[in-house]
Amino acid sequence: MKILYHHRVASRDGQYVHIEEINKAIASLGHDIVMVAPTLSDDASFGSDSGLVSKLKQRLPKAVYEVLEFLYSFVAFFKVVYTILKTKPDVMYERYNLFFLGGIWAAKLCNIPVLLEVNSPLFEERDKYGGIALKRFARWTEYYAWRNADTVLPVTHVLANYIKKAGVPDSKIEVIPNGVELSRFNPALFNERKPELEGKCVVGFVGFCREWHHLDKVMRSLASQQRDDIIFLLVGDGPVLEELKQLAIELKFEKQFISTGLVKRENLPYWLSQIDIALQPAVTPWASPLKMIEYLAMGKAILADDSPNIKELLTHNQDALLFPSGDINAMTESLIQMVDNPVLVQTLSANAKALIFDKGLEWRNNAQRIITLFEGHMEAFNQ
Repeated sequence: MKILYHHRVASRDGQYVHIEEINKAIASLGHDIVMVAPTLSDDASFGSDSGLVSKLKQRLPKAVYEVLEFLYSFVAFFKVVYTILKTKPDVMYERYNLFFLGGIWAAKLCNIPVLLEVNSPLFEERDKYGGIALKRFARWTEYYAWRNADTVLPVTHVLANYIKKAGVPDSKIEVIPNGVELSRFNPALFNERKPELEGKCVVGFVGFCREWHHLDKVMRSLASQQRDDIIFLLVGDGPVLEELKQLAIELKFEKQFISTGLVKRENLPYWLSQIDIALQPAVTPWASPLKMIEYLAMGKAILADDSPNIKELLTHNQDALLFPSGDINAMTESLIQMVDNPVLVQTLSANAKALIFDKGLEWRNNAQRIITLFEGHMEAFNQ
């Protein structure tokens, strides 16, 4: 099968990880992929974004930037139509973006099935966190894309409910969460601990640390235990990192707080192997957190909030400890419970690893589900 893969991502971040992994998995099943995407995403280093796009977004009025986003749909439309005519793909797979309709138009014009991967309700997300000027038009483009795909692939059931409210029937929705590549995220590959972490209980956070992660509360809680065997490891970067470093000094915890800064994607499994207790303190309510699935694959004991999308994967006291969403006191109490109970940590760790297989959370499994959906659509289109 030949698959045209279309996206608008111009940065190497969590979005791009999903794109790369699902493409590798589809190719590993023997299928050909034709990519239509911004060339900037191929040149950027991990953690970076397109400088031009960022500058335009910062300098232009919101309404002007949103109009330009929509106008790019026409550029994308001609690129996709040209590629379809040239390469003759059987199907198209697109990663949804707001104001981005060119791929849907091209697939309809050329009469090929299109699956639309949806990772968030971008109208709501952007309106909440940055604001949208052209609200009615933005909402229309979102609903248009969802309604005109042959199948919509949300990453959680919570997100599927947004899509249903847009008028998309259940029969056109297939929930496929994020996955993991077990050949890389495999705890058996990492048997050595850093010397300074030997014999320590390492509490770890991976990602871009923001204020709403409440990592300052985590640090205060750990420091209050006055135990030399506790380490707080932060793998990543973020706007509150310098504040955390200063807080560690104030709490006389600086020798027990380690921050790596941004690490290369290929080095992430190593750093995960150094962690005993992995934190997922907050999450957007519709997301399928990539790092949480990687925590599971590496057999980490997870502490996470109990938002509905998290509970789609994790079960309290079985493969994670969950605390009431937003209850910071409960989070820190649960954390100390884990620090004080190594047997609990070992049990959660073993069950976490097993969950990957129980729920089929591998990119290869996701790819097979996508191929099966495409085969069904091709059969219907050919009748």
